[in-house]
This record gives sequence, structure tokens and C-alpha cells, in this order.
Amino acid sequence: QVQLVESGGTLVQAGGSLRLSCAASGHTDSAYTMAWFRQVPGNDREFVAAIRWADSNTHYGDSVKGRFTVAGDKAKNTVYLQMNSLKSDDTAVYFCAASSSIVVWTTAPGYNYWGQGTQVTVSS
Repeated sequence: QVQLVESGGTLVQAGGSLRLSCAASGHTDSAYTMAWFRQVPGNDREFVAAIRWADSNTHYGDSVKGRFTVAGDKAKNTVYLQMNSLKSDDTAVYFCAASSSIVVWTTAPGYNYWGQGTQVTVSS
């Protein structure tokens, strides 16, 4: 089992920046890929970004490319999501996820483990 705990969500003004953190614990050696998803009520979870530990390969959802950056610190088993130029459309609950697959999935079913989520609200 892998436990994930997100932090850093808060209220921020449009145009601002925010950094989310996701700390992993437990059997972290089985977490080959880490990702961020987000969800608003009534919608499916949307892929935001992912990073594969083995080669630091990263992927981004189209709506955040050029604004968000995912990075990881394997020594701390922590993944970060740096969010810049935030828009009101970025308002959502952001979830950290981990996968036991080396394939970088961009859909939620590809991930075995999930955190509880952290709320990000962008005011316009």
C-alpha cells in the first residue's frame, strides 16, 4: 500500500501562483509514476500532470501546458505541482495519485492509489 497526502491548496487570486505538495509513504518502491488530477463537482477527474520516477519523464494536460510544472524529490518521496498564471477555471479539488505501472497513464483508472485531495480556489 502507498499512502498519499496532499497539501498546499488555498484561495488565490487569478494570475497568481501556488505550489501543491504530495507526500508518499508506505511501499513507495511500488509507485513508479506519480500524477495530479483535479475534479469539480459533477465532472470526471481531469488529468493535470504526471512524472515517472525512473527517468523524470513528464506529461501535462492540454489545459495546463505552459503554466503548470510537475517535479519530484525521490529522496523525500514527494511530488510537487507548481501552478502559475492561475485562472478561475483551475478551481477544483486536486488529487495526487500513484501508479504501479511504468506507463504514464493520463486517465484515472491507470492509478492504484489516491490521496484525499486539496481544494484550490482561484478568485477572479
